[in-house]
Amino acid sequence: MRDPQPDREVRMTVLPNGIRVITEAMPAVRSVAFGFWLGTGSRAEKPRESGISHFIEHMLFKGTPRRSAEAIAREMDSIGGHLDAFTGRELVGYNTKVLDEHLPLAFDILADMLLNPLFEADDVEKEKGVILEELKMDTDNPESFIHELFVSRFWHGHPIGRPIIGTKKNIAGFTRDELRDFHRRFYTPRNLIITAAGSLDHGEFAALAEKYFSTLPAGGDRPDGPRPEPKAPILLKQRRSLEQVHFCLGAPMLEAAHPLRYAAYTLNVVLGAGMSSRLFQNIRERQGLAYSIFSELNLYRDAGMLAVYAGASAANVRAVLDGVMTEIRRLKTEPLAPDELRLAKDNMKGSLVLSLESTSSRMGNLARQWLTYGRFYSINEVIAGIEAVTADQVLETAASHFNTESIGMALLGRLDGLDFGRNDLEC
Repeated sequence: MRDPQPDREVRMTVLPNGIRVITEAMPAVRSVAFGFWLGTGSRAEKPRESGISHFIEHMLFKGTPRRSAEAIAREMDSIGGHLDAFTGRELVGYNTKVLDEHLPLAFDILADMLLNPLFEADDVEKEKGVILEELKMDTDNPESFIHELFVSRFWHGHPIGRPIIGTKKNIAGFTRDELRDFHRRFYTPRNLIITAAGSLDHGEFAALAEKYFSTLPAGGDRPDGPRPEPKAPILLKQRRSLEQVHFCLGAPMLEAAHPLRYAAYTLNVVLGAGMSSRLFQNIRERQGLAYSIFSELNLYRDAGMLAVYAGASAANVRAVLDGVMTEIRRLKTEPLAPDELRLAKDNMKGSLVLSLESTSSRMGNLARQWLTYGRFYSINEVIAGIEAVTADQVLETAASHFNTESIGMALLGRLDGLDFGRNDLEC
């Protein structure tokens, strides 16, 4: 099947077991980036399994019946390739980038890792120590810690609210059998897509995928579950070792495929997603109240959150919070000026085009588009969606999601003498 898009050569083949193989030819390059993507992530986990997707990601690098962990690294190094992997809340990805002439070997290595992990008991025990150190590192990082703390309470009771890395108890308790069982249930054609971009022939790449994956039986568990319901926590946590107070503020937002998603992107860019944003200019540049302050948009398949992070001295934190809430109130009540709307649109269009200039980024974009939308949007279609955003749509998005009772906040640091409540979030 060919996707009729003038600016992207996207093609897809569906294997008999349901695995989708999606490619984009880029004739001007010599490299190929490809990846195996699972639409699962930590959202697929039960409470006792929290962290198991991330643990399995680590274990896939520990060897197969054909290759030791060292052999995997040596073979990839011998062709100048680089293996990468990550675990998200709704996605797990394994990918690499190599010269086109090395594609067959690289595909053999990555497919071997995905399909035939050993999960040796000794390796499992050693990796527990590695991941527990990673957990300590995240806990020691106040920006990471406050974000995870806030998310856990904002989506309390739902898998999206659990930390991707898991808990100390779960990490220490995972067994080889539990890892193998989860891998068997979720690393299946029902959840798997294969994408590639670069110097390739679609037919040859699809044949390669069929060679390695056609024996997988169709089906598998699907990470379906209830829609997450946002809470609005107010959390104050003491950590006297910190010089700054770190805070995270968040509000519910629309889901990833919502028709008004481009208005939400625009809202985020204007509020705090760049150096020209209101938060950066008004709170850092004009008032000098914080060094780091930004907003971010986290959209999932059936929910979303817009969050603001800042770090400031205890003496300035109330002024920073007041400044954030002032901008939120303005976005709810004042339409964007034409020049500010134009700046945000140009920012998004430039970021889009620049982000798709490499084979790796296009390969990842293919996976995310299919898993999010079940179709592909050309660059021209996305640009048209951005250009269609109006000031009224941004105003509507802000007004319908920024409400006093739905905004939550978490603070971390030396909080002596600091007291915050729902009235501080009035909007």
